[in-house]
Amino acid sequence: MDKKILHIDEILSLFAQEAPFQLQENYDNSGLIVGDRRWQTDSALLSVDVTEDVVDEAIRLNTKLIVAHHPIIFKGLKKLTPDDAVSRVVMKAIRHDIAIIAVHTNLDNSFSGTNFILSKKLGLNGLTILDPKEEILKKLVVFVPTAHLTEVRQAIFTAGGGHIGQYDSCSFSTPGKGSFRAGENANPFVGEIGNLHEEEEQRLEVIVPSFRLNAVINAMLKAHPYEEVAYDLIPLDNRFDRAGSGMIGSLPEAMDEHDFLEMIAVRCDIPVLRHTHLNGKKIKKVAVCGGSGAFLLGAAKAAGADAFVTADLKYHDFHDADNKLLFVDAGHYETEQFTKEWMADKIKKKNPNFAVRFSEVNTNPISYFLKS
Repeated sequence: MDKKILHIDEILSLFAQEAPFQLQENYDNSGLIVGDRRWQTDSALLSVDVTEDVVDEAIRLNTKLIVAHHPIIFKGLKKLTPDDAVSRVVMKAIRHDIAIIAVHTNLDNSFSGTNFILSKKLGLNGLTILDPKEEILKKLVVFVPTAHLTEVRQAIFTAGGGHIGQYDSCSFSTPGKGSFRAGENANPFVGEIGNLHEEEEQRLEVIVPSFRLNAVINAMLKAHPYEEVAYDLIPLDNRFDRAGSGMIGSLPEAMDEHDFLEMIAVRCDIPVLRHTHLNGKKIKKVAVCGGSGAFLLGAAKAAGADAFVTADLKYHDFHDADNKLLFVDAGHYETEQFTKEWMADKIKKKNPNFAVRFSEVNTNPISYFLKS
């Protein structure tokens, strides 16, 4: 249902559908940072960062929610005084009942997030995660009376289980026989209290990502006819190819290095690009990582990338490229500026009448001096 007024919790849920907050890195602080989930708002101000100027802008616009890519608070605050920028922002937001949400590394690690948007800006196709996450997948094994298999299985699928790569509704089931004896305080669906009972059942196995696990288990329990449901959760070492760091894809046609750099600068409105020396190689396969991505250089090389576009590269990072690919520093802000579009799309798609505004404050702390 389209709404002009939303609870903060509803907006968090909209973001979590595609960028679950459980995907954020351990060091991160994505989610609701200032405010109350129960608050209501009729508008949101979107920005890459939250600065005091952005809060002032929200006050002028009478907007009670700021959604930013970068969290204003990364580490625990020991005091709130006007002596530092973070405290001033938090204090002013609290004084004016302005909520602040950050959608940071959960968006970076989401398939449709930061790197997907950047890849599409560069015209890349055939996109895959450059470094997929591990330790996310679980195998749910549940024992279901045969007559109720379809109902329980569908409930699990609807709640988010059973996705493997480009396939959904994936499961495996094997027949067997379950046994149990109901205690005196039980309310058995089949069998009688005090008597050993055997039932024809199916062992149902489904893959579930950890960030969907609670929803899947709740749906399974609701659909299952038994009072006490026997199920197992098994951790898997499989990589989860729908979440992780960076992204890699291919240009429609190979480009020479100069034209490729020109395209980045134009499409992302970047005044200066830092890059390794040009070697006259054609660029076809391209890896990207919005924000700081030097840690993915090895993965980009291993994937056969002709170029790797990221940010925050140090002097020795360029050396580490070893002429194996064109290594491009396109700027941290510049490679993450389009996250605002993602935020707006998630809200407006479900609620077209909700007011969404892009901040007019340039929060990029870096300026460029070009010699004349």
